[in-house]
Amino acid sequence: MRKLILLFFFVSSALWLHAKDFTRYVSPLVGTQSTFELSTGNTYPAIARPWGMNFWTPQTGKMGDGWQYVYTANKIRGFKQTHQPSPWINDYGQFSIMPVVGKPEFDEEKRASWFSHKGEVALPHYYKVYLAEHDVVTEFTPTDRAVLFRFTFPETEEAYVVVDAMDNGSFVKIIPAEKKIIGYTTKNSGGVPSNFKNYFVLQFDKPFTYTAAVKDGKIDSRTTEAGANHAGGIIGFHTLRGEQVNVRVASSFISHEQAELNWVAGRLKRWRKPGVTNGTGCWAALKCRIPTSTVCVLSTLVSTVRCFSRAVSTR
Repeated sequence: MRKLILLFFFVSSALWLHAKDFTRYVSPLVGTQSTFELSTGNTYPAIARPWGMNFWTPQTGKMGDGWQYVYTANKIRGFKQTHQPSPWINDYGQFSIMPVVGKPEFDEEKRASWFSHKGEVALPHYYKVYLAEHDVVTEFTPTDRAVLFRFTFPETEEAYVVVDAMDNGSFVKIIPAEKKIIGYTTKNSGGVPSNFKNYFVLQFDKPFTYTAAVKDGKIDSRTTEAGANHAGGIIGFHTLRGEQVNVRVASSFISHEQAELNWVAGRLKRWRKPGVTNGTGCWAALKCRIPTSTVCVLSTLVSTVRCFSRAVSTR
């Protein structure tokens, strides 16, 4: 009877732990209140899958600044794909995207928007923020090699999304017929091959009403392609109030074709709800390092109970 009671207790506990979503108790913002002069964590909110190829983060720092997100900042300049291990080591293969409303702006100071932590939700697998300057809600949730963005715009004929491929040599091409943007960035802080490129592809679900390529800060609506030290692109839409624009973003260190395959690998199709990419499930699996299914958890606990029962019976 004692064995049955112990088994029931352990199995019930296992099922409860396995079903519970612990990601809601985790704040990726912990440790972000740091500066170059005084470190209190040196972290940034890395929104990602466990051991994912890419992290995504809101960017409050200037391009190239290792302190890419600081809690005391009040403006966001973009949402950045990052591989940065530390602000002291800095980043490589980074690029960013940013929704804006009004005039198409590429300059990181002019496109930046006020935000408040009251309008910010940061979880390991999901991020959401209200950009007050543009009246836009930005959300994103990642897979291992891709990410799904959702922008909720106001009613306007001047809704834009900026793609910044950073300096150090970059390329961007807009393909209106496919509602797509492709490009690459070579931005890095050393330690990469001489032919290093991070290829990226953005797939939108809404036709463009405006396109412009950006070459070293100059916006040119007459062309859809730019290769320069600092390249970028801007696309625009007419939106109704509350209209949502979805963007699939994937990248690869191999090619644009491989980046698109990474959509398929991540089963990245459309937005349904936070955790659409099963980020909660992936993080929850880390509660038990090896068993990730209920069956494995139960079998592990049964073995534990047997060992415990033997110990009790031999006393």
